[in-house]
Amino acid sequence: MSELLAAAMEVCEWLDQQGFRSCVIGGLAAQRWGEPRLTGDVDVTVVAEIGTEEPIVDACLARFAARGDDPREFALRYRVVRIRASNGVDIDVALGASSFEIASIARATPYEFEPGCVLRTCSADDLIVHKAVAGRNQDLLDIKGIVNRQLGKLNLVYIRRWLATFAEITENPDLARPFEEALKAAEAIAAKRKKPQGAP
Repeated sequence: MSELLAAAMEVCEWLDQQGFRSCVIGGLAAQRWGEPRLTGDVDVTVVAEIGTEEPIVDACLARFAARGDDPREFALRYRVVRIRASNGVDIDVALGASSFEIASIARATPYEFEPGCVLRTCSADDLIVHKAVAGRNQDLLDIKGIVNRQLGKLNLVYIRRWLATFAEITENPDLARPFEEALKAAEAIAAKRKKPQGAP
């Protein structure tokens, strides 16, 4: 088993033992739903509604080595607990409080990455929304990969509803554009493949 998957199993199993609801997001989830790519850390989101953060943060920092200066203050301010697995892999535990984050954890399903390594990841639909909100270059590439692999299986109504919600919250009217462009391109490729040979 790779060190990355071992680290993900370590943190996810511990979160389960503590009764903290969580799922894997980020690069590992992209490996499940999109184009396989290398990723150097583990991203997890855990249900931590407003006012319930401190016990979760303290438990994470008591169990795992912390990263960065004043990790508790950072976690409470930015809602990300930066820790390190026992094998040295970096882990970011996002404290999810929004209705979207809580719903995405509830919708998460198990996936066997390797024999003996089963992790719950967010759905392809939710991962697209996560990636669109993050909006980094790699996130936009991941959206293309997910759409290409999951074309015809995505819940477009669900995705568009959340993208519209976050576009309004972030005051970014173009937030959904990468997804819509990826969808249009994938549909065009699929249509071309279905066209009978020799057809105009």
